[in-house]
Amino acid sequence: MTKVLAFALQKFAYPLTPRVGYSGMSKTMPQRKKQLNIAMVGSGFIARAHSNAFHQVHHFFDSPFELKTKVVCARDSAKIEAFAQQWDWQETTTDWQEVVSRPDIDVVDIAVPNALHAPIALAAAQAGKMIFCEKPLAMSVGEARGMADAVRGKPNLVWFNYRRAPAVAFARQLIDEGRFGEPFHYRSYYFNSSGADPAKGHTWRYKRAQAGSGAIGDLLSHSLDMATYLNGDITQLSAMTHTFAPGREVDDAAALVAHFANGSIGTFEASRFGIGRRNGIGFEMYGSKGRFAFDMEDMNRLQFTDAADHPSLQAPRNLLVNGPDQPYAANFWKPGHIIGYEHTFIATLGDFLQLLAKGEPFHPDFDDALRIQQLMQAVETSGAAGAWVKL
Repeated sequence: MTKVLAFALQKFAYPLTPRVGYSGMSKTMPQRKKQLNIAMVGSGFIARAHSNAFHQVHHFFDSPFELKTKVVCARDSAKIEAFAQQWDWQETTTDWQEVVSRPDIDVVDIAVPNALHAPIALAAAQAGKMIFCEKPLAMSVGEARGMADAVRGKPNLVWFNYRRAPAVAFARQLIDEGRFGEPFHYRSYYFNSSGADPAKGHTWRYKRAQAGSGAIGDLLSHSLDMATYLNGDITQLSAMTHTFAPGREVDDAAALVAHFANGSIGTFEASRFGIGRRNGIGFEMYGSKGRFAFDMEDMNRLQFTDAADHPSLQAPRNLLVNGPDQPYAANFWKPGHIIGYEHTFIATLGDFLQLLAKGEPFHPDFDDALRIQQLMQAVETSGAAGAWVKL
């Protein structure tokens, strides 16, 4: 850990203090929690997911930090008042510039359209705050690099929450244990049907000036993060992009083939025209020792095929990944009691706070998200030129 990061984390350490009891003997009291005041910019769907995590994390994860939802910021003053009341934020404002520089704020959480990520993050970094940011990190690689540089040495987090689905974390665990073997194929997909609704074409996610891209940033960024988490770096890719809705400013779909640094090959599909799919992000992995498969619409299960089984018995095991002895089984419910989408945010935040308390770096951070931004740019470049792009 760098000296800069150690210094940045030191201010959040909270020492254990003894107290003299009635007998005059020194008794150790339970550790007091360091309060972290949060300012969140945003009041939409994803801001609800973040707010829920802020309020729920202490029920499931032990850490020496007490989170206070201090102030929430959004442009619509009437809407933000209702949001604050529903999600228990103490204050509201429409001025994010004033919020990020307040001395009583420790954490700035960015949950707004992509075009605002960089201005808010840079201002918050200048003010010395810890920063949480939604994905994709930025509008461009240049912006993302500037953001990553600005927060280096400061605790930071990017909400690539699907890493924390227990089935995905369990697949990573089995890979680390050598249960997967030599990697051959990685297949990724992310389908939803949101783009087929003409009414949504007028929201910020479909405007290039506010979103930067369409399915690439909204969907494919998650798939790319999951792929690099499970299968390592992508070294080159060839992509195609397509817009189905006439006159729409951003891509509706992207497809690509890729080479990974570990020698495996991969395919990716992402589309907002996946009719019948609501949030269908998933993957299949094929290695010399077996196969994994996962789909977020059945998020509590991981399919595993063991190549060591007799050929007559080789078939997918449909594992219910809620314990015992599986990721986050000790944090949430008893074995077999399923969890939901919101728990991926809770687990992301819980892991961050535990690592913050230890003075250890968290992933995915801004540097990780910068690499995803570079992959996104490569997809757009390849799609426009119809050529392979090396990374």
